Amino acid sequence: MTRSIERDMGRFNEIVRGKIRKDLKKYVNHGEMIGRKGREMVSIPVPNIDIPHFRHGQKGSGGTGQGSGEVGQPVGKGQDEADGKGQAGSDPGQHVREVELTLEELADMLSDELELPRIVPKGTQSLKTKKDKYNTISRVGPDSLRHFKRTYKEALKRQIASGGYVPDDPVVVPGKEDERFRSWKTVQEPQANAVILYIMDVSGSMTDDQKAIVRTEAFWLHTWLRSQYDGVTTRYIVHDAVAHEVDEDTFFRVKESGGTRISSAYKKLLDVIARDFPVSDWNIYCFQFSDGDNWGEDNRECSRLLIEQILPISNLFCYGQVESPYGSGDYIRELRRIVDQHENLILSEIPSKEAIFDSIKTFLGRGK
Repeated sequence: MTRSIERDMGRFNEIVRGKIRKDLKKYVNHGEMIGRKGREMVSIPVPNIDIPHFRHGQKGSGGTGQGSGEVGQPVGKGQDEADGKGQAGSDPGQHVREVELTLEELADMLSDELELPRIVPKGTQSLKTKKDKYNTISRVGPDSLRHFKRTYKEALKRQIASGGYVPDDPVVVPGKEDERFRSWKTVQEPQANAVILYIMDVSGSMTDDQKAIVRTEAFWLHTWLRSQYDGVTTRYIVHDAVAHEVDEDTFFRVKESGGTRISSAYKKLLDVIARDFPVSDWNIYCFQFSDGDNWGEDNRECSRLLIEQILPISNLFCYGQVESPYGSGDYIRELRRIVDQHENLILSEIPSKEAIFDSIKTFLGRGK
């Protein structure tokens, strides 16, 4: 019975995950996740899957199949009022089931839907971690690591060699000299690490709607990249006319009222990399989000910093331009002048939430 229940539960979970895969674009674009559970799980609202069955109305109440009907007449009784208004009804509403998924499962779904290539990291021989592997046998060790099978075999070999083994009465008593223990060797394993550096314009022209788009896209970018590397570190930089390194909460909440100098963010980015992330050891991913507004004379300095210092050390530098009613949108045109000469520079326009899914594919589709 237990096995049957577990099998049915497994089938049900596969059906639910199939619905999530089918509607993944909706979940990505609109961020329909109830919240992160710790740092490894997320909950996604999925409509309950009902078993098909007939529903009978009241006898003699009329309707389709009972007397003459009019073209366009609805089946069943409708409700004119909008949701949440009018009199209380007796019909059931749509139930929502929260389904918990690991971030690894989400990354796999995203990879399948967007056909994302696996990333070949750099620096895999530069960073090494020490790890103990129990792959040897020793004559000494604690009782908790005694290898019973090997101990018995040693005792059996000793008794056979000494003539003390009697096949008709096979009693094998291990002695102290027969004891064997599991042992370990400390090995150096290559470790590929990545740092994700987010840059966002927080000047007055960036509204809360644009920040919501950035938050949603940043979650999925991080989910994918952490599935590709042993360790992922994240840093956040905000700027108006001046740039600051901040924590994640501040990154999505702060708002300034000054002008815009994107070069200040690029200089802060280089400072953070030089201080904490040697370029020979780290895979560096930069994601910049802006409404495209920048002080005109600053564009030349931005291009110089990108071409001479940032692009040569980055796996990817991705610029996402979110549409704002207050931003000029000019900066992406400046970047289009140099994008053809740099394969690790990727540009994406994000006019609304519906464009997030395609923007992620644009950013990650090259397998860098």
